[in-house]
Amino acid sequence: MSNTRAAASAASVTPPVVAEPGDAQTGAAQTGPAPARPEQAEAAGPPTIDVTRLRVAIARMSRSLRRHELAGLTPTQLSALSTVDKAGPLRLGDLAAAEKIAPSTLTRLVTVLEDRGYVRRGPVPGDARASMLAVTDEGHAILERMRQESNIMLAGSLRTLSPDQLEALTAALPALEKLADVTPLHPGTR
Repeated sequence: MSNTRAAASAASVTPPVVAEPGDAQTGAAQTGPAPARPEQAEAAGPPTIDVTRLRVAIARMSRSLRRHELAGLTPTQLSALSTVDKAGPLRLGDLAAAEKIAPSTLTRLVTVLEDRGYVRRGPVPGDARASMLAVTDEGHAILERMRQESNIMLAGSLRTLSPDQLEALTAALPALEKLADVTPLHPGTR
């Protein structure tokens, strides 16, 4: 797509203003209550998002949810195990692509998961060179235990929020889910 068409396409959508660190134009996030009437909201423009504050909050939440014992796995190993669990048996190359890791890294990662009994490697019918990974019963049990621990920890944290904060968080869930599924742009590309 040409830069002109990309700019025209981007201009047709009115996203919220994003406050980036050092951004003199937008500054910090808007604070205080949202406008009470729709005409005030239109006059005020889109809300400003403080990306640094959002990034820090998401990172802290992610760390707090991972503070339990990870069955001796690194976050990358756990992510790969979860991907195979969610997607079903996967070819090694498909797992490397899904996890965005190099094949050599994947080989070491899969060896650890196999040694711990969390996955088993099998042949791909009709392709003697390829291998397929499947999660074992032990792997399923570990993932389920970890999910339950994370849910219990998160539920405890949610109990500290006010009803208004819980309502705001509920309203934000679709946007957070969309952000989690978006492939991020690399720095320097916009």
